[in-house]
Amino acid sequence: MYNLLKGKRGIIFGALDSNSIAWKVAERAHEEGAEFVLTNAPIAMRMGTINELAEKTGSQVIPADATSLEDIQNLVDKSVEILGGKIDFVLHSIGMSVNVRKGRHYTDQKYDFTTKGWDVSAVSFHKVMSVLYKSNAMGEWGSIVALTYMAAQRVFPDYNDMADNKAYLESIARSFGYFFGRDHKVRVNTISQSPTPTTAGQGVKGFDGFINYAEKMSPLGNATALECANYTISLFSDLTRKVTLQNLFHDGGFSNMGVSEAVMEYFTEEE
Repeated sequence: MYNLLKGKRGIIFGALDSNSIAWKVAERAHEEGAEFVLTNAPIAMRMGTINELAEKTGSQVIPADATSLEDIQNLVDKSVEILGGKIDFVLHSIGMSVNVRKGRHYTDQKYDFTTKGWDVSAVSFHKVMSVLYKSNAMGEWGSIVALTYMAAQRVFPDYNDMADNKAYLESIARSFGYFFGRDHKVRVNTISQSPTPTTAGQGVKGFDGFINYAEKMSPLGNATALECANYTISLFSDLTRKVTLQNLFHDGGFSNMGVSEAVMEYFTEEE
């Protein structure tokens, strides 16, 4: 590898299992020389296999509810202590919709569910950055990345209220990113990734059909979880110091397509 993250310290949120993008990011960060702390909500840790990843990467695991300022503060304080200095990179890979889990249609949301999903998927990003900012815990030229999806800009009916959560997440990245950049020279970006067969992604209705559609629409095909991890590593590295406030599409070209020949052929064959 290239030692792109040699000597850098980080916090990685959201590694549930080996299908997770966050899991792949942790593996790649380790290969590139970084040291980091892994974290997830206690319930997610019981469902997943994060301790296996910790052993593989020589990392410590600190449970934290990303909606709890107290938990986040404890996470940041302990991470700085464990890693021996300020944080150089953070990955926010957290998303959850109770409405989707409960089968509620977008037009018939239970708003307590909506609020919970919004807090977990989007407001948690603001809370994490708020604690890091107020604690002055990020090193200069540090990098913070959150994962998002193009449903923040376009209609994907079965993505439900997660589309709204991602739109809010992207706005937080721009707004907080301004202050983090101005005051601490820290970059904040979001990566809008191809549909990816993670545990969370597969929970979306009609996911298999959509991933096949996106594959046919994208001139380079869908980006895999590992490819997303590689892109994330580049954003954590010193090679992208002046990239900030951006929503970066990592989707094989899907986001700029109108229609592809492969998709047209499918409909033409049916006539």
